[in-house]
Amino acid sequence: MSISRERPARRSHAPRRACLSLLALLAALAFVGCHPEDPVIVSISPERGVPGEIILIEGAYFGAERGASFVTIAGTQPTAAAYLDWSDAMILLRAPDFGDAGLVFVHVEGRRSNGAFFANAAAIPRTVPGERSGIGPAIASISPPEAAVGSVVTITGSGFGNSRGSGAVFFTRESFSPTGARALVQVTDAEFGYELWTDREIRARVPDGAASGHLEVRTARGSSGPARFDVSAGPGTKTFGDRREHVITYSVTINTRDASEPNALHLWVPSPAASAEQRDIQMLSGSPAPSIMDYMGTSFHRLENLEAHSGANVNISWAVGVYEVRTEVRPEEIRRVASPIRDANTRACPRVPSDDPVVRGLAASIFGTQANPYLRARAIYEWMLRSLEWVPRARSDGVLYAVENLRADPFLGALLFVALLRAADVPSRPVAGVLVNPDRRALNHYWAEFWIDGLGWIPADPAMGASILAGGSPLPVEFLPQEARGYAEERADAAAFYFGNIDSQRIAFSRGVTDISPLDPRGRTITHVRSYALQTLWEEAVGNIDYTSVWGGIIIYGR
Repeated sequence: MSISRERPARRSHAPRRACLSLLALLAALAFVGCHPEDPVIVSISPERGVPGEIILIEGAYFGAERGASFVTIAGTQPTAAAYLDWSDAMILLRAPDFGDAGLVFVHVEGRRSNGAFFANAAAIPRTVPGERSGIGPAIASISPPEAAVGSVVTITGSGFGNSRGSGAVFFTRESFSPTGARALVQVTDAEFGYELWTDREIRARVPDGAASGHLEVRTARGSSGPARFDVSAGPGTKTFGDRREHVITYSVTINTRDASEPNALHLWVPSPAASAEQRDIQMLSGSPAPSIMDYMGTSFHRLENLEAHSGANVNISWAVGVYEVRTEVRPEEIRRVASPIRDANTRACPRVPSDDPVVRGLAASIFGTQANPYLRARAIYEWMLRSLEWVPRARSDGVLYAVENLRADPFLGALLFVALLRAADVPSRPVAGVLVNPDRRALNHYWAEFWIDGLGWIPADPAMGASILAGGSPLPVEFLPQEARGYAEERADAAAFYFGNIDSQRIAFSRGVTDISPLDPRGRTITHVRSYALQTLWEEAVGNIDYTSVWGGIIIYGR
């Protein structure tokens, strides 16, 4: 529904209020389980919007005037000036600044309505094709005209828009295709890519994988013309090759035992994670279509009003291009730079307890007086291969178990490596995904990346370096680089390759631990710890629904 940004006449909503479905109203009342005077939301329009956009909430028992009543959107309460109209069956207001998505509630005299889902359209990436029009973005200058990966550059011009919305900045990316063709890499919020966005000025961070070439701005109005930008040499080189195309499919199967309306089941299904080495990601099919295509690295599905003794399926297929990564680092040229990337990726969290005194003490004992972040990372990697017993499956999911027992599997090995790196003040993050075996079987696996200012993310896989896969299987020769395959039985070759390099026979689904919050405080949540993505929430059930879920493994159809 399109809503004018000018306050509409009250009479324009009377027909809609008159047509409220009695069935929908009774269902909403049953959902909140309250007496008939509790506020009830029947609909919200639009269901996706940006802060400042007018939204319409329709329902019943809101009260003739707002008084002390209020609305919350994803836990945020709008200011008094945001309310444009309030009646017993309709509320018109401007959306406040809020997170990526959440539930809308109406609060009246201490009573709260049922929740209605509302998403922040600005957090949903969208590629806008087409050439720049007369009112589209135009780049006048870039300052500085040359900068390293991770640096912030200022883009001045016009027509960028007063807020970013679906806009984005694109840099030329490194590509070593046979034709030498260059493609583009997008600046993302996941890498703290934007510091400012106004109609005439953008401050954006040079992304990992960017190369000298051109830069362009894309908005809902179109694309700017290309402007020249050079990526300055960092403390090493990072190259991409041996591209492989993987076509994958996976599913979630829901079976209900008991259910009555209204109910809802929220599913956060991991999506392949875009990065410098994992590109050209395309959803081939999604059934049913996601409610939000890209929500914190997942496709978000909301299944409503499931019936008892019924089933539902979510099926997704992707095409993913993956490159082998090789790095050569000149440690003596590394200079540390303060940035939000460093701050976010040196912080402790429940799965990465880098602030634990035992972890900090162990890290300090490993790197000693070494101050260089790259050399610290290499010392920790070599210690893990030398000192840990690698087992098929550890008895615990906690990093402290690995520290105290000097035992790890690929899952714990990746988390321990990151915890020790962060304790050593080296920005790092765990990576979760699957390995693609030559027989097209997918095996859950975990590795890591650490950040070097001016160069970007450097991969490392301690478990593969120790010639161990999940389940304790030996490392297949096919996973080694061509020149090392004759020496697959020699542990040293795998150990050397998997620090600073990574193969293209894997698909990453999460980089870092994705912290997803429940949408409803009454929801019942489920988390999968050792799956192909590291995220804090996978399922949330709201209302009267008793069900079972089966998350199928990744199936490889092409490579």
